[in-house]
Amino acid sequence: GIKRQGIIFSYINRFKQICNHPDQWLKEGEYDLLQSGKFIRLKEILTEIAEKQEKVLIFTQYKEIIDVLNEVAQSIFNREGLLLHGSIAIKKRKELVDNFQSEFGSPFFILSLKAGGTGLNLVAANHVIHFDRWWNPAVENQATDRAFRIGQKKNVLVHKFICQGTIEDKIDSMIEDKKFLSNEILE
Repeated sequence: GIKRQGIIFSYINRFKQICNHPDQWLKEGEYDLLQSGKFIRLKEILTEIAEKQEKVLIFTQYKEIIDVLNEVAQSIFNREGLLLHGSIAIKKRKELVDNFQSEFGSPFFILSLKAGGTGLNLVAANHVIHFDRWWNPAVENQATDRAFRIGQKKNVLVHKFICQGTIEDKIDSMIEDKKFLSNEILE
């Protein structure tokens, strides 16, 4: 029953962590970036964004990987970035948003999906990266919508990282099926 479902869910969660980087699940703290296709691709995309002097939002559902994402982005942009997760005080959130929105503010903002999914207006972003996928397409879409608000004058590219042939591929398929079903019902 419920115990079995909990075990299954915890293993699915572990498999998703391995897709991000094996060290996220092993918790050894090494994070050799060459062991993760996602980090290799992240570096490539962030390098292009930095060369164009554009801004990016990076979403993840795992708070424990935010610091590693931050180190990678800082090494590319040669600047400090902004971090938002559930432990950040609400007063501090406005300060972070104002920094990102300013013309000379930080070029990247890394957010946990739950903390950054609602109530933020981040139209300074030209790019949105979903480092790992969430189960619910509505939650993911709400996060993406932080860049698609009133006042957005830029084209925004959305990048969704998926490890092919893994549990993430299955989750992506499930999300697409949910979207299709939702559209069919609403039409």
